Amino acid sequence: MRQFTAVVNPTAGGATSAAALHKVARLLREAGAELETEYSRSLAHARELARHAGERGRVVLAVGGDGITGSIGGALSGTGALFGMVPAGRGNDFARALGLPGDPDGVARVLLHGTPRAVDTIEVTSSVHAGTVVLGSVYAGVDALANLHANRSRMLRGSASYYAGALRAISTWRPVRYRITVDGRDHAYSGYTVVAANSSYYGSARRIAPEARLDDGLLDVVMIRDAPRRLFFTLMKELDTGAHIHRPQVQVVRGREIRIEADRDVPYGADGEIEAVLPVTARVLPGALRVLC
Repeated sequence: MRQFTAVVNPTAGGATSAAALHKVARLLREAGAELETEYSRSLAHARELARHAGERGRVVLAVGGDGITGSIGGALSGTGALFGMVPAGRGNDFARALGLPGDPDGVARVLLHGTPRAVDTIEVTSSVHAGTVVLGSVYAGVDALANLHANRSRMLRGSASYYAGALRAISTWRPVRYRITVDGRDHAYSGYTVVAANSSYYGSARRIAPEARLDDGLLDVVMIRDAPRRLFFTLMKELDTGAHIHRPQVQVVRGREIRIEADRDVPYGADGEIEAVLPVTARVLPGALRVLC
């Protein structure tokens, strides 16, 4: 029987995370599994707790949304430790990309009987992050600014917070001149954003890269060029289905290493957490994480 260590960040959606874990924990223990719970003080502390649990041969569970999921999964990348999720955040985009259930019974069933699957991760390198590893995507531009607004929202949750954040970000956005280098090949354009995607989803169920695969050893690089604001709002709605990739303002290429630069200070984010400003490099780490599916 598997032995689990659940890592919870009580400062980020703590009540929701604790409630989700309580229901799953009961089912795991009723099935005879051992479960211990660790409460982290920060995402950095969560990574430390996860690595320690993995070294002891425990199955490490991230309890919460994409921020703690990306942090813990990134910490376990390349270690051989087994990773599981109890989705309890606003977005849960990485869990969605894996096709994981959202109900306690389904989550417990996967954790108890699921098969380990090797998936890719992303190494992120910038002036303030040397070798940080995340799971879903790295994005730079208006979406990173929108995510910052969403994270600060106290009145809205889920997709509503992301949509409101996007409206606020777009209303003041000036097009950026980007230089994107994908496996040594340059792409230059003026526009809104660039996303290096491992997962097809980001921003609470938006299909930014509908053809991205978690285990193909490649990142889908989505570049959204300048467009009138009215058209951009239409394009943003099309993210729900992935139809935006057929617009002439959108280009998608694939590669293993992506360097993103801009002509001014532009924020970038990864897995729901605002990190720093450009430039940044994202490099795929093929099959680096073992996750229960």
